[in-house]
Amino acid sequence: MSLAWVALSTAFVFGAVSVASVRAAGPDAALAEAQRLTEDAAELRSSGKFAEAAPLVQRALAIREKAQGPEHPDVAASLDDLAGLYRSQGKYREAEPLYRRALAIEERSLGPDHPAVATTLDNLAGLFRSQGRYAEAEPLYLRALAIGDRAQGPSGADVAASLNNIAGLYHAQGKYAEAEPLYRRALAINEKTLDPQHQTIAANLNNLALLYAAQGRFAEAEPLQRRALAIQERALGPDHPDVATSLNNLAELNRAQGKYAEAEPQYQRVLAIREKRLGREHPAVASTLAGLAELYQAQGKYAEAEARSRRALAILEETLGPEHPDVAAALDGLAGLYEAQGKYLQAEPRYRRALAIMEKALGPEHPAVAPILENFAAFLRKTNRSTVAQEMEARARAIRARRGEIVPAN
Repeated sequence: MSLAWVALSTAFVFGAVSVASVRAAGPDAALAEAQRLTEDAAELRSSGKFAEAAPLVQRALAIREKAQGPEHPDVAASLDDLAGLYRSQGKYREAEPLYRRALAIEERSLGPDHPAVATTLDNLAGLFRSQGRYAEAEPLYLRALAIGDRAQGPSGADVAASLNNIAGLYHAQGKYAEAEPLYRRALAINEKTLDPQHQTIAANLNNLALLYAAQGRFAEAEPLQRRALAIQERALGPDHPDVATSLNNLAELNRAQGKYAEAEPQYQRVLAIREKRLGREHPAVASTLAGLAELYQAQGKYAEAEARSRRALAILEETLGPEHPDVAAALDGLAGLYEAQGKYLQAEPRYRRALAIMEKALGPEHPAVAPILENFAAFLRKTNRSTVAQEMEARARAIRARRGEIVPAN
């Protein structure tokens, strides 16, 4: 399912520290150029052009290091930006040392309780969450929460953001009972302190709806998702990418409930928005195509499903590279489509490639490896290879147990 959880923090905001400093520098041409590069990179990133954005941030970083010294907060901001771009491309090994260096600079130059430190803690924790390193992510999120609590009190905006992110960590592990009160507390803080039509409230509603959907609590999820969508449409207009995200989640809810006639036009509207606003080759377009493919597969419309699944895969391979985890997920979906049609010769190599990519990109014990192992094992059982299937199923169980995940019910 192509559902979109929303991290609530200042993570990934390009130039968050540097804007004020560059303005203070006056007409300094070098720093002005660094800021221009940062802004151009942010625009490219918003269009999903991560590989094109990275060299611009690298140049901005080099300028700032030379002009301001290696320990300046603006240097940390550029390091954080570059790490975020690498993270978006699945280059987690490259991202981690940059986040760590940014964090060290900010702690030394700004102090351990500065909001910029909390931002980088959130980003590093998010990186660990992406890698399934949940035990390492949690203390960083908790430290960011403590910084916000000391600075703003228990009802501050940063506290609400940290609560949301900790809840998202528990959500990812299937610890729904632990996640729900944190999501609810974050929402309550923001409803008390923000305008009821604020975008942050829409994001809170979105995440709580996703938690309910993951538990099959569709009747509770749907009104929250519709409220989030209504807030965004009023504030942003009907064709904004954030509107598309909430609408996509609503389409997923309808598909999960078998409401195909309602889900299809919602997916089509999302696709039109994303193609228009983000471009036809954006990864978010691939996500919508994958959702449509699942919808058509559920209805037995295999030709329609395959066309969209293959297009989604092509977009992701082109924009993210052939070894990205999202490519593995797309291959897994396409393999399942072929399996459903009895096209086993087409399915098996895609399962194998999906598993190889995921293991190489994220490591053999990452939580995202487990569902591919389970899907491949089910396929192998159909083709009378139960011994190998049992080995894969045992691996999947061990991965989930080691990572503290709640094993989904059969």
